[in-house]
Amino acid sequence: MRKLMLTASLALMLLGVGQGYAQKYAKISVAFYNLENLFDTQDGPNNDADFLPNGSNQWTPERYQMKLDNMAAAINQIAEDRAPDILGVCELENRQVLEDLIAHPTLAAHGYSIVHFDSPDRRGIDCALLYRGSVFKFTDARPHPVNISGEPEIKTRDVLEVNGTILGEPVSILVAHWPSRAGGEQISLNRRMSAAKVMKRVTDSLTSIGADQKVILMGDFNDDPVSPSLTKGLMSKNQLDEIREGDLFNVMAKLHRQGLGTLAYRDVWNLFDNIVVTSNLIGSDLSTLKLLEDKTTKAYGRICNSSMLTQKTGQFKGYPFRTFSYGQFQNGYSDHYPVYVYLVRQL
Repeated sequence: MRKLMLTASLALMLLGVGQGYAQKYAKISVAFYNLENLFDTQDGPNNDADFLPNGSNQWTPERYQMKLDNMAAAINQIAEDRAPDILGVCELENRQVLEDLIAHPTLAAHGYSIVHFDSPDRRGIDCALLYRGSVFKFTDARPHPVNISGEPEIKTRDVLEVNGTILGEPVSILVAHWPSRAGGEQISLNRRMSAAKVMKRVTDSLTSIGADQKVILMGDFNDDPVSPSLTKGLMSKNQLDEIREGDLFNVMAKLHRQGLGTLAYRDVWNLFDNIVVTSNLIGSDLSTLKLLEDKTTKAYGRICNSSMLTQKTGQFKGYPFRTFSYGQFQNGYSDHYPVYVYLVRQL
C-alpha cells in the first residue's frame, strides 16, 4: 500500500490538522470508471452482435487490443497519474475482458483482483470491482437485482455489493449502473428510482451492522447529483452543512455546482458518475478513515479530465474522447471521465 508521509505543515495544508510532530498517514485512492463498451470479439449469449468482427462496429481482435491498451493507460493515470487502489467499473461484457485488462502490461504490476457477477442486462454489460489485495481485504460480495416497478420486462444491471476492510476498518463498496435516460429523462425516471431504492436499502442494511460500518456508493447513475433519483430515491444530500449522522453525502455535488461534468451531450455537461458516502467518512478525526478534501476545488470528489482522455479536435473538441463517434472508430477511451476520492488515516 502506498503511504504518504506528511510533515506537520503539509498536514495543516492538506488535512486541516494542528501543528505538531511529523505524522504518517495512509492515503488510499478509490475510483469509478465507465469503460464504454469493453466487449471481447466472441459471440456470447448476450446481444453483442455489434461487437463482433463482422458486426456494425467491425470489432476485430486488433480493435479489441487497442481498446484494452487505451483502458489500461487511462486507469493507470486516474489518481494523479497513478492507478487507483480500488476501482469500480461498468459497461464491460464479462469477466474475461477484466482478466485481459488487469493482465495488460500497463496494469499487471498493480496486482488487481476482480469481483464480478454476470448481470441480467440484455446487452450483457456488467459492473465489477478491481482492488489491490494489499489495500482492501476482501471478505464477501453479492449482486442485488433491480426490478423496475411497473416494467418487469426491463432487465437492468444489478447493484454490486463488496465487503471488506481497509486498515482493519469495515468498508463496503456498492457499484451500480442505473438505467439510462432512453425515451426521455422524465419517462425513464421511474427506472432509476427503482435502482436508487435498491441501493439505499442495501446501504441501510449495511449501516445497521454498527456505527463503524463505512459505505462508499459509486457508479454511472445516468442522473446528476440534483436529480430526484439521487435526492429522493437514494436520499443523498449535496450540502455538507446539511449532513447529520447516518446521512448519505454526494461528494460530486460541489463539482456539479461549479459547472463540471463527466460527460457531455450537445454542449451540455452532466455529472452522471457519482460517488456517495456515509457520514462517518466525513470529518477531521483522522484516527479513522476519512475523505481528503481537494485544496483547489474544496470538494472531496475529483474528476480525471486529463488532456489524454479529452477530444482535441473536431465537433466534439473538449468532450471525453470516446471509442466511436457516429459509428466511426476513433480509437479513444470512453464517453465518460473517471471520478475518484482519497481516503486518509493516521497510522
